Amino acid sequence: MRQRIVARGRVQGVFFRDTVRNAAEREGVSGWVRNNRDGTVEAVFEGEGATVGRLVELVREGPPGARVEDLDVFDEPEEGIEGFRVR
Repeated sequence: MRQRIVARGRVQGVFFRDTVRNAAEREGVSGWVRNNRDGTVEAVFEGEGATVGRLVELVREGPPGARVEDLDVFDEPEEGIEGFRVR
């Protein structure tokens, strides 16, 4: 399964990307996470459905200091990417 998320709110400057990367690596999910110029954080997760779902919920809550006001989630076709990185 592959999902793309876009988180809005207080999501930059609060270790959001590192939190997502650490969780994805711990869960064995592939993909990437990045800050966008418009102040959002965007990520792609590829892996088992339940595991991807857990990461989406982690993003919905955010790390301490973050405030996720809105979260868009999009299903996408899998690309078979490997590893997880911060862009």
